[in-house]
Amino acid sequence: AHRAALEAGGRTIAVLGSGIDIIYPLEHTKLAQAIIEEGALVTEYALGTPPEGGNFPPRNRIISGLALGTVIVEAGERSGALITADYTLEQGRELFAVPGNIVARKSRGTNRLIQEGGAKLILSVEDIMEELNLTMIEQHREVQEILPENETESMILGLISQEPVHVDEIGRQSGLPIAQVTSTLALMELKGLVRQVGGMNYVLAREAKVRYLVD
Repeated sequence: AHRAALEAGGRTIAVLGSGIDIIYPLEHTKLAQAIIEEGALVTEYALGTPPEGGNFPPRNRIISGLALGTVIVEAGERSGALITADYTLEQGRELFAVPGNIVARKSRGTNRLIQEGGAKLILSVEDIMEELNLTMIEQHREVQEILPENETESMILGLISQEPVHVDEIGRQSGLPIAQVTSTLALMELKGLVRQVGGMNYVLAREAKVRYLVD
């Protein structure tokens, strides 16, 4: 799900069942770095906390609490996703479930949620948007031409490419005070002109994000 969100040009938040310094499983290290660049890693556990099994069920309440609603795509009768579903309802969030084959074990949990009335049946993304009163305000992911608003933005934009460049280097080449450079970059990032890739390094924003507005 995290990879799909990133590949679609979206943002994603991963809630860990360990300390922020421990990525589990280890092979997800590169994915974790990508999530940091386009979202965030979140945990309630102290540094050095190992990913013990008992850490994950309580973590699910943070997952549900961060969202307007939770979608359960597939879940068996004892799936951990049902724990998230319970937290969602306790927190007063919207709960959705995708119906599945009535004889498939992996669909028993989702079908039960729908049957008992705890979850709303959904068949498409539009169903979710309608229930949450979401309006898509930007559909195109292609690069949009966004013009800089002043000479300072134009100068800074001319110093940034697809290769990361540090804010100090931008300040050196532009001759502008670092405070002015950082404040301008912050505004440019909000406009979608540039993006920070970590360590105060910036690159040109390659694609616009899909954004939603809550009515």
